[in-house]
Amino acid sequence: MLDADFFRRWMTATAASVEREAERLTALDSPIGDADHGTNLQRGFRAVKDALEKEPPATPGAVLTQAGRLLISTVGGASGPLYGTLLRRTGKALGDAAEVDERQLAEALRAGVDAVMQLGGAAPGDKTMIDALVPAVDALGDSFAAGRDAAEEGAVATTPLQARKGRASYLGERSIGHQDPGATSSALLIAGLVQASADAEAGGE
Repeated sequence: MLDADFFRRWMTATAASVEREAERLTALDSPIGDADHGTNLQRGFRAVKDALEKEPPATPGAVLTQAGRLLISTVGGASGPLYGTLLRRTGKALGDAAEVDERQLAEALRAGVDAVMQLGGAAPGDKTMIDALVPAVDALGDSFAAGRDAAEEGAVATTPLQARKGRASYLGERSIGHQDPGATSSALLIAGLVQASADAEAGGE
């Protein structure tokens, strides 16, 4: 079962990955966006990490709801509302339970992904974060590692696509040949589940 500590570790692991990959995310964003995806997410997840350390929420849902709220208020551009919606909707779907299982997390995350699709109007194949998140949620029923691998494959698979949503869509065919930064950062988020699980096992020994 996954408790609030696990979800805090998930957000902390994601923050560390974003910190490490910020320059790469911004480099990916440079030819097809505003060249600020990495720095924006870095700022947002630093705020999430600090807040969760200072006053840890008591339930998994509360952890994600707070993280989503902070991302909306601290991340610029479209990423803040999209990531914030993803985490807040997932947290809302988890409700007030003190512990959830992996299946419940996968179902809640699917609700979060659906909310992002509704907000941004994007579907799989549009060269957005959805291209990493949808296959990840589909695979999470097998394992966190399967979800991570599916998200990473989905992110890489955005490279030959022409963007149909977001800032990159203004470039038309010039968006082809570039890996989508939002899909790439979404893969980091899903990979954080694997890291949080490994940290939990290490802590239990």
